[in-house]
Amino acid sequence: MSRSYGHYCGLARALDVVGDRWNLLIVRQLLMGPARYRELADGLPGIATNLLSDRLRDLEAVGVVERRPATTGNAVVYALTPWGAELRGPIEGLIRWSAPLMVRGPGGDPFLPEWLAVALPALLNRTRTAADTSSTIGLKIDEQLFQVQASEEGLEVARHDGRRLDAVLRAEPMYILGMATGMLGLDDVREAVGIQGDEAALRQIFGR
Repeated sequence: MSRSYGHYCGLARALDVVGDRWNLLIVRQLLMGPARYRELADGLPGIATNLLSDRLRDLEAVGVVERRPATTGNAVVYALTPWGAELRGPIEGLIRWSAPLMVRGPGGDPFLPEWLAVALPALLNRTRTAADTSSTIGLKIDEQLFQVQASEEGLEVARHDGRRLDAVLRAEPMYILGMATGMLGLDDVREAVGIQGDEAALRQIFGR
């Protein structure tokens, strides 16, 4: 990294690696899975292409990000290393801490559905218990379909891979966020959302 706090402190050294502007948001994008350069740029509105290249180069140099061959074609994708993937915990902690900042809504800020998809495990895992049985639901957000799979280990959110879904909830992002934070229940938003399938599976994920 080009700059360092120069402190023998775990937090300072972590910030030396991921504290620069955009670094953690690049990691956020890659938590959804490997992505091509163009996909990363599209998922980071406002970043200059030369800055994205610089940040990826820095993150690769310190072992947070790596390049891999794409599964199809001759393209290259960027992915988190196992060490980089351990940033999920700190990022989820920041997402939980940010809940009061999200109440006022987006204002004029851009929104992409995958940002909410990354946030959901952080918000929902703390409300579930190991006694919950397994189920998989779909969330339709701005015409994008994500799957939320519940198990004793917690929740995993990913883009839908074609598997069978126990239920599908179509809703505006603010309703899903309200349910994930516990501020709203399914009964509170019933008239504003679309529900298909087993409603009990939705309640298993959202708690009520």
